[in-house]
Amino acid sequence: MDLLLQILANGLLLGGLYALMALGLALVWGVLNIVNLAHGSFIMLGGYASYYLFTLLGVDPFATLPITALALFALGYALQRGVLNLVIRGPMFNTLLITFGLDVVLAYLAQFWFSADFRAINPAYAGDHFTLGPVTVPAVQAAAFVIAIALTVAMWLLLLRTRIGRGIRAAAQNLVAARLHGVSPRSIYAVTFGIGSALAGVAGGLYGLVSQINPYIGGPLTAKSFVIAIIGGLDNPLGVIVGGLALGVIESLTALYIGPTYRDVASFGILVLVLVVRPSGLLGRTA
Repeated sequence: MDLLLQILANGLLLGGLYALMALGLALVWGVLNIVNLAHGSFIMLGGYASYYLFTLLGVDPFATLPITALALFALGYALQRGVLNLVIRGPMFNTLLITFGLDVVLAYLAQFWFSADFRAINPAYAGDHFTLGPVTVPAVQAAAFVIAIALTVAMWLLLLRTRIGRGIRAAAQNLVAARLHGVSPRSIYAVTFGIGSALAGVAGGLYGLVSQINPYIGGPLTAKSFVIAIIGGLDNPLGVIVGGLALGVIESLTALYIGPTYRDVASFGILVLVLVVRPSGLLGRTA
């Protein structure tokens, strides 16, 4: 029983990070109708940004997260205004090709700049932990979980309570009506893509604290984010939390009872099940 509780705790901690990773992808997909295949590369760049701020400048890894978010927001905003906005009204296949191309370019540039070596962010407190009954909780993973959940909730509140959030939701629901109420789609789309990239950057910084980064982690992380976005529902950030937590627990249980090589099989099996039973996602709106 103690082992099961430990595995469930590990799954929840992992799931919180998964939720943050998927939130940016779900936001961009829901508003711009773009499946950003370069999303995982933005997570990878966020990991490298935090890594080098920590190793070269001595900035605490958690203190690097706002800097990483600003840098990735600027990159995402510029890419949307300068590249993706040119084909935003074209077929989805065009945006898939462009974002796939961006993913390849960013991966090869990262290999050129950073090499293909595996790297991890290891502050002095990396081994600290505390106990909750029979469960041992790594302090870094617990902090990453809290930050991930807090940012996801903050994103939900931003969409509900702020002017820019209402503009984003209006553009996602009815673009014509949004224009009639003074919303500029060009600006809203760029800001939305920038916010999605910033969230990916923060997720990358946290990912570097709990795992290893290299230039080629983007593809698997994009796939993982895609699964969580579908499971949770594109129109509800809280659904992404539920999807991330559920996937983290399912993967941990699969690794315990079946084997770690079957984690991805379980992930995509759950995706198929959700698409069959509830295509709008666990907390998504049904037609």
